[in-house]
Amino acid sequence: MNREHYIDNLKVWLTVLVIFHHAGQAYGYGGGWAYKPSNPDEFMPWIWHFFSVNAAFFMGLYFLISGYFVPTSYDRQGLATFIRKKLIRLGIPLLVMGGTICAITQSVEIAHMWFVESLLVFCLVYALMRLFCKPISGDCDSKPTIIGMTIVAVVMGVGSYFIRQLSPQDHWIWPLGVIPLPMEPAHYLQYVMMFILGVLARRFDWLSKMTDKVGAASMVVGALLAIGIYMRNGGWWDNFVWKWFGIYESFLCIFISFGLLWLFRKYFNHTSDFMQWCAAQSYGAYVVHLLLMLGLQFAFDGVWMGAFGKFMFIAIFSTILSYLLTWVLRLIPGVKKIL
Repeated sequence: MNREHYIDNLKVWLTVLVIFHHAGQAYGYGGGWAYKPSNPDEFMPWIWHFFSVNAAFFMGLYFLISGYFVPTSYDRQGLATFIRKKLIRLGIPLLVMGGTICAITQSVEIAHMWFVESLLVFCLVYALMRLFCKPISGDCDSKPTIIGMTIVAVVMGVGSYFIRQLSPQDHWIWPLGVIPLPMEPAHYLQYVMMFILGVLARRFDWLSKMTDKVGAASMVVGALLAIGIYMRNGGWWDNFVWKWFGIYESFLCIFISFGLLWLFRKYFNHTSDFMQWCAAQSYGAYVVHLLLMLGLQFAFDGVWMGAFGKFMFIAIFSTILSYLLTWVLRLIPGVKKIL
């Protein structure tokens, strides 16, 4: 198979972005975090803009990329092998890391592994549907357009808007109060739709069919919407974006995601030994980074580097250590099948 190097490179970039996002949560308004600096000066009030832009799209894009590889994986492996490999690849890290986090916190808490659990559920639902439905034929001229993206963003945005009237952003639940699948309803429609878009993108070959004109326009729109979040600082614009944020965020998600896919396809569709190494470690780095990061934050709590300096130090070293630890773990026989 010809590897689509730009997708590998984009996954590496997304993984690093997730690690930086989590590294910043201790030093700003980033929601609950297990570590809080003992020095109150280690605080960056502006970083919530960074969190807001990231949360608008990066996990949704993760689900799109994950969904993109599901159809051909199922076609090649069949039901039994597909499920077995997903249980190994997703289920074992979920049990090991999730169990470790539960043991440390003495509570039912899987932290960042919610993504792995949700992805496993999505894959199992896809496999179940394939038992009763024929695969979608890709024999059509469908391709990404600005109008098509706008329609999807409107559907996602309106749905997200109404969901947030009942369950605001950063409100996490267990479905029906008992199903152990932690989810944030405010974003979950986005995740489901992005996974489905990934499946359709593979079937209809959307990513290679996307024209430079559409891809560049999507990137520009997504970037402008991201800048719009950084411009929020009180006043009418801040109030407008806040009131309609479910819709605003959905447009940002769709346009910046397809824009980034085009940008990486256009300019970063190449590889090197180093980038191949990074791509191979990215999933494991996502799985292990949280505990390494918390260890670093507690270990260097009393070391003054300034708020931004501490953030960058933790983010960079957490990234390096996560990739190196994954590489070491993958040297153990059998671990490559998992990480």
